[in-house]
Amino acid sequence: MQIRKTLLILCGFLFVGLGILGIFLPVLPTTVFFLLAAACFARSSPRFYHWLLHNRWFGSYIRNYREGRGLPMRHKVITVALLWLTIGFAILVVPTWWLGVILFGIAVGVTWHVLSIKTYRPENPPAEVETEGV
Repeated sequence: MQIRKTLLILCGFLFVGLGILGIFLPVLPTTVFFLLAAACFARSSPRFYHWLLHNRWFGSYIRNYREGRGLPMRHKVITVALLWLTIGFAILVVPTWWLGVILFGIAVGVTWHVLSIKTYRPENPPAEVETEGV
């Protein structure tokens, strides 16, 4: 059992690392790796699972996705824009046309996936504070 737990923890950190790389490299699927990390940590370490789900940079992203709430529109727009910016540049510099076609196909697939995810809208938007006599 201890070996299984250790392997799951190691895989969890490997997936976190790949997820972080996926933030910067559009061909790596960020969400998939973070979800795999969460699954590994959930089965091996409550401490690391809690750390991942409450991380200030990607914790809410993972929680919202896992709970079926979706992604905020801002994240969708940023993701698709950065995807096409980097893939577009890569298509221009690849040495063969067929690599460009593959990259284009990846970009279309990832764009379709991101746009097909439910758009998250907070249920209780922050209310404006009314001040009388100020």
